[in-house]
Order: sequence, then C-alpha cells, then structure tokens
Amino acid sequence: MAENSVFAILLRSSWWISVVVGAVIVLLCLALLPKDIRFVGAAGSLPFLVIGAIAAKRQWKEPSSAATEALLAQATSLSARDLQAWLTRAWQAEGYTVTPRKQADADIQLQREGKTTLVLTKRSKAGVHGVEPLRALHEAALQANAASAYVLLQGELSENARLFARDNQIAVLQGKGLATLLHKAPAP
Repeated sequence: MAENSVFAILLRSSWWISVVVGAVIVLLCLALLPKDIRFVGAAGSLPFLVIGAIAAKRQWKEPSSAATEALLAQATSLSARDLQAWLTRAWQAEGYTVTPRKQADADIQLQREGKTTLVLTKRSKAGVHGVEPLRALHEAALQANAASAYVLLQGELSENARLFARDNQIAVLQGKGLATLLHKAPAP
C-alpha cells in the first residue's frame, strides 16, 4: 500500500474517522441513489469500515496521549541503566531474547526467530542528533548480519540522520512508538 494513499492515511488516523467516512457513504447512497441500487452503492463503504476495524485493533493496545506523555516523562527521568532494563522487559514481553552489549555502537542485542537486531539508545538532551551514531550502528549491524534500531528518547534527528536511517532501514523508535513499547512492561 502506498504511504500516502487514502487507506494508509486512514490506518494511521484514529479508527473512528474511517467508520465515520463509511457511515457517510452509506447515508449518501441511501439518500441519493435509486431504491434498486442503494445497497450496491452502500457496499462501497465496506473498505472504509474494514480499515476502521483494523485501525481500532491496532490502537486498542496503544497508550493514550496522556499515558504516552507520562511514559516518556518517566523514561526521561530514569538512569541509562534503568531505561535499558525497562526496554529489556518490554522486548522480552514481545518474545525477544535480549542481551546487553557493552559497545559504543549498540547497547542491546535482540533475537527472535533466528533474526538479530542491534539497538542503540540515546538519552542525550541534545536538541538534534546527528548521523554519526547511526553510521556506527549501521556498520555494527552489517558486521553482525543484523537489522538495526535507534531508540531516541529526547531530541530529534537531523535531516541528514533521518535520511540515513530511512535509506539504511534503521528503525527509529521515539515518541508514541517508544511509549507503546514501554507500555508493554511495568516501569521500574
């Protein structure tokens, strides 16, 4: 599915938006179409209702906006070791085997179903994070034949870093995505 298609946008939006669009289509079809084809026209709302159901299922387990802010604030107040312990419990709840790494290029190694992922967490209060830590993580992932993920607790990625992450398939976990992961394990 294209990233900016109507259905992709609706999947990223609140579930009820798709349901409302589907309901409006049904109402318009019932009000404007001839009696013998109303229900055929109304069937055009089914993709929107299905997308609404899929979005609702995805969003059911996500924390609310207030919970997201609280989780991120709590994570920010933790030491690096406590944050890594919390992340470890969250990934273990998702079925990963988690191994700490004591190297500058990656903090954590995840394994599940024979696949390895290296994770680098950044707690720095720098406003903008550059591309260098991502390059080091990418090189380490290449050497280990692994995927890579970059956990960013505070600040933002520079445009160059964002492009590097996109081009090298480095998953950047921050904001709501990070809060959703942390929500899966009790805080320390």
